[in-house]
Amino acid sequence: AARSLAVLWTLTNNADKEHWNRRQDCLQEAREREEEENEQCKQQYKDDKEAARLEERKKNKNKYAPLTCGKVPSDPTILPAQYATRKLKAGDYCELHYFTNRGLEDAKAATLIAELDTMIMLPSSDGLHLWIPAAAVKDPKAAPVVKDENLSWQDFNKAVPHMVSSM
Repeated sequence: AARSLAVLWTLTNNADKEHWNRRQDCLQEAREREEEENEQCKQQYKDDKEAARLEERKKNKNKYAPLTCGKVPSDPTILPAQYATRKLKAGDYCELHYFTNRGLEDAKAATLIAELDTMIMLPSSDGLHLWIPAAAVKDPKAAPVVKDENLSWQDFNKAVPHMVSSM
């Protein structure tokens, strides 16, 4: 009887082992399939996200334009007179005088004037600052416009880069 019980137990145990091994194989295959599906979903999500990012970059090119890491300019911005700027924007002829050093200084002085009866602090030749009436500093007839053909080569060579940078 003990021998038949041992044989019966061995047969049942072997059948249970095979059943357990098959079940483990099925579970392993299911896990592998699930991992594969998760990988495919992740890859699909990444692809969709990349496609959306590329489409967004295509639509908004200015938003994603690369930034240049340059030095902060230490020299002041040179702005010509407002009427010269308006002529350039309109595409009209503009005399080079407005872009010479003298013309730019006149434009700078004109922008400092808020009202005719105001006072302006200007440096004098001895290094001190003087308060001068604004009307005395900027007289509209005090700085006549020099025609282009009367400009010296030195003024011309200084005016052209300023005009090009203003365009």
